[in-house]
Amino acid sequence: MNLNVDTWKEFQLTDVFSIKGGFYNKKPEHSFEGHIPFLASTEANNGVTEYYSLEDIKTWDKVGNVDNTLSKKIYKGNCIAVTVNGSVCNAFYQREEFTCSHDITVLYPIKHELTQLQALFVCAIIMKEKYRWSYGRKPHNVKKFGKSIIKLPVDEKGKVDWNYMERYISSLNHKPLTTKGKCKLLPLGIDLWEEFCLGDIFDIKKGKRLTAEDQIDGDTPYIGAIDSNNGVANHIGQTAIHEGNTISLSYNGSVGEAFYQPKPFWATDDVNVLYFRPENNVFFNKYIALFFCAVLRQEKYRYSYGRKWTLESMRTTTIKLPIKNGKPDFEFMENYIKSLPYGDRI
Repeated sequence: MNLNVDTWKEFQLTDVFSIKGGFYNKKPEHSFEGHIPFLASTEANNGVTEYYSLEDIKTWDKVGNVDNTLSKKIYKGNCIAVTVNGSVCNAFYQREEFTCSHDITVLYPIKHELTQLQALFVCAIIMKEKYRWSYGRKPHNVKKFGKSIIKLPVDEKGKVDWNYMERYISSLNHKPLTTKGKCKLLPLGIDLWEEFCLGDIFDIKKGKRLTAEDQIDGDTPYIGAIDSNNGVANHIGQTAIHEGNTISLSYNGSVGEAFYQPKPFWATDDVNVLYFRPENNVFFNKYIALFFCAVLRQEKYRYSYGRKWTLESMRTTTIKLPIKNGKPDFEFMENYIKSLPYGDRI
């Protein structure tokens, strides 16, 4: 189906949705096993960061006091949840009831029963507006967010065409993922690994600040300090400042997110870039890079609560790696990634 956005119409969010702010809450303590999703400001896992029981949700508020306003904490499903703080403007369809923090705003269509396919269409539209809320411009105020303008397809009467959205998402095609791999995992043998200094393996270079206002449309990947989409926050028209076949590693924002970058790119100043040193005498490839990305993400916990992974500390960071003859065993790293399920499809 042809999108033909030129025929779409602009709507204020409050013209289409009833908007409800999140509850001023934080994750409760766990006393009972639960099944109710807790939504917070994240780009992953459909916005879900934890699951809780009704008992725990009922007896917990922002500062940990007893709060029995359960009706205000539980949100009905079949709606769209949008992050309005932290990782701003991520939109997720929520089928079942949930609870959330005040970093979430919830959208219920006015006089319309939402379907999952329609919701996925709208979620994609909302997330295209992320750039409007960058650099501290957060849509945290419910009234302010409700005045946001989005373009949606319309029918012959100029009303929101929910049926078109349903048909369009249904028309999208995909091929089943297949593999020829036998999925026989190699033993990691972590107890035999040894420590190596990250700066001895990689030459680490900084990214460069580029504001949203200065970005122009193009094909160059723009790598930001985010935890999804391989770090790609946008595609820009500026010339790439970093080579491909490298690793991007964020030291601010979503600290410790490591991604293999196959193509030349621009990295923001919250991201450092790891260039494999030629003295390693090994051809660096995506398999070795993905192994390193997994190891580097294990260091994230060291830099929580505002402790940034600065360039100098990154260069002196020690990580444990498999060894062979006292040196990093890059051949093992490559073979291990290839041995993973669907490793042959990377």
